[in-house]
Amino acid sequence: MEKQKDRQSNLRREKMSRINKMLIALFFICFLPVGNLCVADDTKTNVILILVDDLGWKDLGCYGSEYYQTPNIDRLSVEGMRFSNGYAACNVCSPTRAAILSGKYPARLLLTQWLPSGRWDAKKNKLREARYLSNLPLEEVTIAEAMREAGYRTAFMGKWHLGTETYYYPEHQGFDINIAGRDYGAPGSYFYPFEGSWRIPTTGKTLQKESPLSGKKGDYLVDRLAEEAEAFIRDSADKPFFLMLSHYAVHTPLQGKPDKVSRYEKIPKSKRQGKPAYAAMVESIDDSVGRVMKTLRDLELEERTLVVFTSDNGGFARATDNSPLRANKGSNYEGGIRVPFLIKWPNHIKAGTLSDEPVISTDIYPTILAATGNNLRPYQHVDGKNLVPILTGSGSLEREAIYWHYPHYNQHPESFPSGVIRAGDWKLIEAFETGELSLYNLAVDIGETNDLSASEPAKVATLHAKLKAWRESVGADPVKANPQYEGAKH
Repeated sequence: MEKQKDRQSNLRREKMSRINKMLIALFFICFLPVGNLCVADDTKTNVILILVDDLGWKDLGCYGSEYYQTPNIDRLSVEGMRFSNGYAACNVCSPTRAAILSGKYPARLLLTQWLPSGRWDAKKNKLREARYLSNLPLEEVTIAEAMREAGYRTAFMGKWHLGTETYYYPEHQGFDINIAGRDYGAPGSYFYPFEGSWRIPTTGKTLQKESPLSGKKGDYLVDRLAEEAEAFIRDSADKPFFLMLSHYAVHTPLQGKPDKVSRYEKIPKSKRQGKPAYAAMVESIDDSVGRVMKTLRDLELEERTLVVFTSDNGGFARATDNSPLRANKGSNYEGGIRVPFLIKWPNHIKAGTLSDEPVISTDIYPTILAATGNNLRPYQHVDGKNLVPILTGSGSLEREAIYWHYPHYNQHPESFPSGVIRAGDWKLIEAFETGELSLYNLAVDIGETNDLSASEPAKVATLHAKLKAWRESVGADPVKANPQYEGAKH
């Protein structure tokens, strides 16, 4: 009888010991920031991704502009890291946006043109454009979906431009909230009710653009999106969140707030970098960044919030001057693809750091995952690199080159169907119409004024071979001869 009691007592002790061990294990699992495990909410890093439309590389004070007033954005540079060689994945908007959300090059996605395009001319263009998708495929696991699976509340605000409403809006791509995300790439107006019309290039028909969000008379779209961002941050203060604030500005129509426009109009034309209306829009974007950052500070969230700031392509030729870069939005010269790229990550990035490492839109996805302690998804963000080693100074990137594939026409200056490779300081451009190859050393010629292809034939051959091999590896769709081209008859 005594032996039976002892056995029962021992079993109870062993059971309690196992339970205690399990409780201790659960404690460490739930409160250590490891992988995709159930990290405690108060230890998770929040993420705000701010994407501006058509903002040029030189359009910020921290990138050398003495004309545009951007103190709040400049503060991100002072408190974080500024990349001098930041790139958009494409020279036009939709492909870059798809690259950010998917971590894949536009060529791999087969989404290489802005939507719905329509700039190709059957009689005037020598080549027939490559095929391209008209939406971001639902099969892609977006950064928003990855963050939501990790327990984050997700919100998209502003310009979407990656598919139509029925199936392809932000709410179908991992965002719990979609505010103002529509299929079109620019609002009808930046003033309430934000409506207007647009002549569709392909058909000549007129699209009536409905209001993307609510408001009242006198409201300005940039301000309204900032208000919505503030509200979302306040509502999410007690839980981890991922906010993508994707401004329609500074895309056309060029409409700034009157008081700001008036101030820039008083500046002599010889001292202006761009149109006063555009300058006013840039300043409003800066104001919105200031409001978002103040909200984080007020809620004591700034120290555990990662902020990424960039643009979807270079500056619009008729709005701003991209000098010393060559060309503009729509072109594969530096003015069309080099963009502002800033990251603030308190307690991880040494304040005021400048990096000359070439980085690109596809890198944002894996960097966000790594910085928030979540497992990387190499099967998804195939073309992106985790920038955390660069941000923290703990390592370097293992990347041989970055690439672009634009097998299309548009009406922007110095734009033509082309492919690009940048490897180190060397940049090779292949013009698809003529097969012409041009080579530039960006370390000494950021303005791409000196074509070195004739004097560096070995370098041209090496880079061209790599560019062609890359196109093959990602399944890039090629341009083909256009049988309707009238020039072929002569």
